[in-house]
Amino acid sequence: MGIRRYKPTSPGRRQGSVSDFSELTDRKKKPEKSLLVPLHKTGGRNHHGIVCARFRGGGHKRMYRLIDFKRRKDDVWARVVAIEYDPNRSARIALLEYEDGEKSYILAPEGLKADDRVISGEQIEPRVGNCLPMRQIPLGMTIHNIEMQPGRGGQLCRSAGTSATLTARDEKGKWVQITLPSGEVRRVSWNCRATIGAIGNADHMNISLGKAGRKRWLGRKPHNRGTSMNPVNHPMGGGEGRTSGGRHPCSPTGVLSKGGKTRKRRKPSNSAIIRRRRPGPHYAPK
Repeated sequence: MGIRRYKPTSPGRRQGSVSDFSELTDRKKKPEKSLLVPLHKTGGRNHHGIVCARFRGGGHKRMYRLIDFKRRKDDVWARVVAIEYDPNRSARIALLEYEDGEKSYILAPEGLKADDRVISGEQIEPRVGNCLPMRQIPLGMTIHNIEMQPGRGGQLCRSAGTSATLTARDEKGKWVQITLPSGEVRRVSWNCRATIGAIGNADHMNISLGKAGRKRWLGRKPHNRGTSMNPVNHPMGGGEGRTSGGRHPCSPTGVLSKGGKTRKRRKPSNSAIIRRRRPGPHYAPK
């Protein structure tokens, strides 16, 4: 796993870089057909046709890979058939084949290779790729694909190179305490499941697209500044000549984009946050 750079035959090639895909088992292998479903594009529009997410559209045609985030097939060994590329996410995926013949995709953790064996369940060994309830995981272990509610499936730490640490366990209240990559410390039920290890493809964050066209392949259109718009389109638009906006940066609906609190004050899960994440550099005290 690493970064590959090509000869600078063009400005895009000079600035861009790609993954070397060395962790993939076979780059020419086609994905499992039974685990593919069509992926319909919305262009950032809701069912009324109104744009809710700006600057979305286009992009390469893709098929969605069905990922098993729940890992509820207990006490059945599975063999890793291959490590594959997934165009829908930054992480790699692993194709599993269970002893009864069933196949499924999971997120590929760092160190998992073809022909390895993984399992999920209650009383199993906490090895890389195994999934078990957090009451059975030793403290201090690195985990990913963490459930926030028992049985709902993994929601935390699913992107490339991410992981959390299981730091404490409350036997009386049946809670566990985890430290997330942002620095936030959160408690969840000890019946929630997590997978051992960190997500692979950690070099994904170091890839440089190099040209605007690669961004368009991902379905991202050019982003327009609010100060370049008209007053009817954005609160920071208008004015004679170029302006600095005249107010703090905000969205077209006036929501502050730097330092403004966006979380609901009475959200039920607020009590689950033990320590909030550190603020960004624009908000940190000097």
